[in-house]
Amino acid sequence: MTNSYKADTTNNTVNEYFDLHTTGVGYVNRIREVTPKQGDAFMACTIGALRGSKSAVEYSYFDCRVSGAEASKVIRRLDKACEESKQILIGFKIGDQYSESFVYKSGSKKGETGICTKAHLLFISWVKIEGDSVYTAPIKSEAIETDENGVVPDTQEPVAA
Repeated sequence: MTNSYKADTTNNTVNEYFDLHTTGVGYVNRIREVTPKQGDAFMACTIGALRGSKSAVEYSYFDCRVSGAEASKVIRRLDKACEESKQILIGFKIGDQYSESFVYKSGSKKGETGICTKAHLLFISWVKIEGDSVYTAPIKSEAIETDENGVVPDTQEPVAA
């Protein structure tokens, strides 16, 4: 997880906020379109993020609003595979996580309080369905700062060829 300070000086106003991003690998479930009483409809999904030892995997669940434009396109394309209960494994980046309590309305836990962790799904780096790779995010080319001789200063991370 990383915290970073952002300032937006668009239109001569300053918006200040902190980012909290988490990257991981997890299974996508419950892809759905949500239509709130107020506001625009949006895509949502649940991610069962893998954590812990590979020999004894544990899961952390995130109920995600799909916020990234490309992530939204990818999730929409995965809807059919999700409906068919296929295993959809993704590399992801989420942000703005927070927990919310709720009361179970049915089942063996009816009446009990539960906790749901919500987040925004910002980016999907890759997708595998039933173990087959079906999507890899395009690599963004970013300008690399060089000195006047075109050399990358030592203060930057090495650049892969």
